[in-house]
Amino acid sequence: MAYEFKLPDLGEGLTEGEVARWLVSEGEEIAEDQPLVEVQTDKTTVEIPSPAAGKVTRILVGEGETVPVGTLLVVIGEAAAVTDEQPRAEPAPQQDAAVSATPGGQSQGQSPAAAGRVRATPLVRRLAQELGVDLASVQATGPQGRVSEADVRRAATSGGPTSGGLSQGLSPVGAEPGREGRRVPLRGVRRKIAEHLATAHREVPAVTVVEECDFTALDARRGERSFLPYVLQAVVDGLRAVPELNARLEEDEIVYLDRYDLGVAVQTDQGLVVPVLADAGRRSLGELEAEAARLAGAARAGKLTPEELRGSTFTVTSGGRLGGVLATPLVNYPEVGILGVHRITERPAVRDGEIVVRKLGYLSCTFDHRVVDGVRATEFLLAVIERLERPE
Repeated sequence: MAYEFKLPDLGEGLTEGEVARWLVSEGEEIAEDQPLVEVQTDKTTVEIPSPAAGKVTRILVGEGETVPVGTLLVVIGEAAAVTDEQPRAEPAPQQDAAVSATPGGQSQGQSPAAAGRVRATPLVRRLAQELGVDLASVQATGPQGRVSEADVRRAATSGGPTSGGLSQGLSPVGAEPGREGRRVPLRGVRRKIAEHLATAHREVPAVTVVEECDFTALDARRGERSFLPYVLQAVVDGLRAVPELNARLEEDEIVYLDRYDLGVAVQTDQGLVVPVLADAGRRSLGELEAEAARLAGAARAGKLTPEELRGSTFTVTSGGRLGGVLATPLVNYPEVGILGVHRITERPAVRDGEIVVRKLGYLSCTFDHRVVDGVRATEFLLAVIERLERPE
């Protein structure tokens, strides 16, 4: 018997998901509860285990595709239970017709059937289409007789049969055949980041102000703690003093928020994500430190829930020693401001007419100039710095 596995309801009102990565391949024997597929939703990746044991007969949704809940993703079971004619979630007829049409004039009506018998992942099929390679003519060297990416690229550079996708196998003007560079589809977390940042750049008329902060006293006081919980505490104080930065612009109204839910940017292997440290205004220093560490760990493990990625009122981003001397971070739309904490290091400073060594770093505030004036953004920065420079 074949088991048809469909995209399950992932909760939180989500109606669709993107297949970020398959953890199995067609023809592979898998066990029940073995990791099957990673599905991307709302900037977090959910790893779904296999509901059944058996051979992976067909994968019907390619990596990078977004499909609604209930879509058939994969068939697990005997190959006889599924035919090559079974429709895929992707637009197979058009894609296969493009992939398998040959210069010899083979009819498009016969091409999809021929291409359907070729063992190849959706990504390899898409690459073949981009390079104009007829999959049916490619010598397969992959596992279980599967056509690999290398096989397709080899065929493209050797001048084999093409489907006319790239001028009959020719490379773009000025490029050597097969030298156009490595192509990686924009998908998963990286695609979500790209969409979000493009929106922020388009919607927010952003301005950045910068001030220097002396962290020497705080460094002597903090012990084993990082600077981050102190920064978060100081940010809450700054937002209380300058409420315009803890706000939203909704059509023709400015909404001043009465909660302090701070986004804390975390670098992960999949890109920069911003989990939300909720209710920061009511947490102690120790609680801020513990919750920030928990969220960072969950972000790097890909275990954040959709709820932990929503509803921030203001964001803090800190790159540590890799944060650069200065940067101008983009506002985390629809927020109206973001604090950047940049590299903190020993530098010469003038104190009481003498040059001394102090632990200095720059703080930046990028803000939406429709809502916040430059003077008020500077006042916010100075309030944050006052708290950090005088931790007592």
